[in-house]
Amino acid sequence: MSAQILITRSTARPLEAACARLVEVSTQHKFGVLGTHNLREKMESKGVPFARECRVIEVCNPGHAQVVLNQAIEISTALPCRIAVYEEGGRTILATIKPTALLTMFGAPGAAATAQLVEDTMVRIMDETCA
Repeated sequence: MSAQILITRSTARPLEAACARLVEVSTQHKFGVLGTHNLREKMESKGVPFARECRVIEVCNPGHAQVVLNQAIEISTALPCRIAVYEEGGRTILATIKPTALLTMFGAPGAAATAQLVEDTMVRIMDETCA
């Protein structure tokens, strides 16, 4: 996937440990964890075999969310921010769509500065999780 749209980081931490650390670091940066989805379990519960381990962790900073939602309520379709955690090539990968790329699709110029703040924080969260 294009580096223009994704932010990815890699760690030697096991998947479960990376997920736990991601939750911890997110809250330190004032991003609440709204949910964690275990894709393998979810798909298998629907009768669809899926062997890969993958968690999708939803995080949100309510203050930043309020700013962009006041600019354009349809941005709600892109919230909360999601960080996928999966294994690839013996490493645990964290990946998210760049908030700046995602929010520019809505044409709300007032949201650009907030999107950059969120993106900068998401990078810090992912870097600290992988350290």
